[in-house]
Amino acid sequence: MSTKITIWNVNSIKARLAHVKRWLEINKPDILMIQELKGLEFPIAEFEAMGYHAEAVTQKAYNGVAILSKQKQEVILNRLPGDESDEQSRYLEIDYPSPLPPNLTTEGAHHNKNLRVINIYLPNGNPVDSDKYTYKLNWMERLYARLKALRDADIPFVIGGDFNVIPEDRDCHDPKAWRGDAAFRPETHLKWQSLLNLGLYDAFRIQNKGAGEYSFWDYQAGAWQKDNGIRIDHLLLSPTLVDKLISCQIDKTPRGEEKPSDHTPVILELDI
Repeated sequence: MSTKITIWNVNSIKARLAHVKRWLEINKPDILMIQELKGLEFPIAEFEAMGYHAEAVTQKAYNGVAILSKQKQEVILNRLPGDESDEQSRYLEIDYPSPLPPNLTTEGAHHNKNLRVINIYLPNGNPVDSDKYTYKLNWMERLYARLKALRDADIPFVIGGDFNVIPEDRDCHDPKAWRGDAAFRPETHLKWQSLLNLGLYDAFRIQNKGAGEYSFWDYQAGAWQKDNGIRIDHLLLSPTLVDKLISCQIDKTPRGEEKPSDHTPVILELDI
């Protein structure tokens, strides 16, 4: 048995609904985590008609995250803890009934045999000389605190989404051009590394070591046609899930369709 989990920043669910439905029909993932919904309305009924349960955290015109799942999910959190004044819709954490093997559960997890799944749309942070970058770094600190709490409780989890982080030079077509961007700043890299230091693993990099593998291509200057991309959409695994990894691949097909999102799906498959 395997569980297929996909992330995809669709850059407006209203504009990309047909793209998402077509992709679901072909690929049939167990879970699809969607980012950047860009609107208060989310087409739950359309996805239910396709056999998916849906949960969404929406916001007028901006942000927004949703999780579609074949089995009914239980929402644990619909906002990132740590700042009650933060009204941006960027975080959704669920329990998914995909029973884990006994060796992946502990007393600390309260015998929870479900898989914890977290969908994020991490702030962009540009321009870096503004409050937006401060917000990004603070958001990453709050994310660290939440993930540390899960690690301390020995709860196995997958966290995925648009991190707006370019981890390394090999994740970028032109590192010099991106050096001052919020996704590639040293301060951002330190926050990213702090997440990995919790014992988390970048699922894509476990099996894919090469450069030139991207999940985002800008709409401008023929970036897609020239393959001038960056890898900013990630799936991180807590340690006990690493041995269950079957594959993690970037599906470039949707980026080549008519009127696509500037991001493309990343597909994780686990042996659970």
